[in-house]
Amino acid sequence: MIHGETAPTGAEEPRLYAIGLLVLVFLITAAARRISRALELANWLMVGAILLSLLLINLFVVPFSQWWEGIRGFVTPAAPPAGITATQLGGLAGFTALASGLNWYIMGHYRDKGYGMGHRTGFIAGLRGERSELRDVGVTFPADPANTARWRRWYRLLLTDMWGVFFVGAILGMLLPTILMAHAVEVSGDRPTAGNVPTFVASTLRPEYGDLMFYGVLLIGVLVLFSTQLGIFEGMVRVTTDAAHATSPRLRRLVEGDPRRFYYPFMLLLLVVISVILHLALPVNLVQWSANMSNLGALIYPFLLIYLNSRLPRPARPRPWHYLLLVANVLFFGFFFVNFVADFVGDPLVTF
Repeated sequence: MIHGETAPTGAEEPRLYAIGLLVLVFLITAAARRISRALELANWLMVGAILLSLLLINLFVVPFSQWWEGIRGFVTPAAPPAGITATQLGGLAGFTALASGLNWYIMGHYRDKGYGMGHRTGFIAGLRGERSELRDVGVTFPADPANTARWRRWYRLLLTDMWGVFFVGAILGMLLPTILMAHAVEVSGDRPTAGNVPTFVASTLRPEYGDLMFYGVLLIGVLVLFSTQLGIFEGMVRVTTDAAHATSPRLRRLVEGDPRRFYYPFMLLLLVVISVILHLALPVNLVQWSANMSNLGALIYPFLLIYLNSRLPRPARPRPWHYLLLVANVLFFGFFFVNFVADFVGDPLVTF
């Protein structure tokens, strides 16, 4: 039996797999010398395998007309399909490149890699790594001509990372699975449901392309979800550790300058809490919940970023139109969170 397709809500096996993957995240971080480097290598491996496999499968099974339709969809205005609610769109918005405000947590990884002034602030080491003293506040640079030139060089590198790697990867990450799902819907003549969407494409392609395609697509799905799980789970632990370490002198005394003494116990606690939550609803529904909850970040973090950016040395401060984009971010993604709350207590604000 393929769980997610025909398994009842109380099926235990897939939930145990999910908990096992949480344990795997813990083991990856525990085995690392420097956590950010271990996560970077794991994600390069998984994301590279995902994109390459999806590209090859799509080239093999998806007709060119659907490729063109998917590419055109990025720039063609159109209403959502009939029956779609703003809550379902909010789930898409919340997870699309973490654009709803959560991408700020990536700054912790830039710091741990030593980028910019990060080499002066310390990092969170793995259990196998040497202890690193983590500063409770950041470090800025004197705004002189030499540092201004260095900052501009760093900023060009950041733009290359964001546009050349993150943006291109995000576009491919949306296009490739979307056109594959569209092809599966066309071939099967049916639409996926909340219960079978994780295995819908694999099951649809199996009769024509065999078990190798079936298990290959399932493996890609696992890698897609696990790479997200790895980043979000560790990110929740990371930002909580950073926030607690920065704001609590008492905690800094308790951990004696070693944030790992908070990082790993909190990760284990969060693992237990998530393991309990996994038993409360279908995985697809939990994903929709977590995605919409991520839009809550759009009502909080853009304002924090506006304040923090205003405290930077003048050469590093964003341009005025950057602040307008942050406010637009609040309005757009904040709407989806408000709609999610309205749907939870009654009905969604918009149904198409």
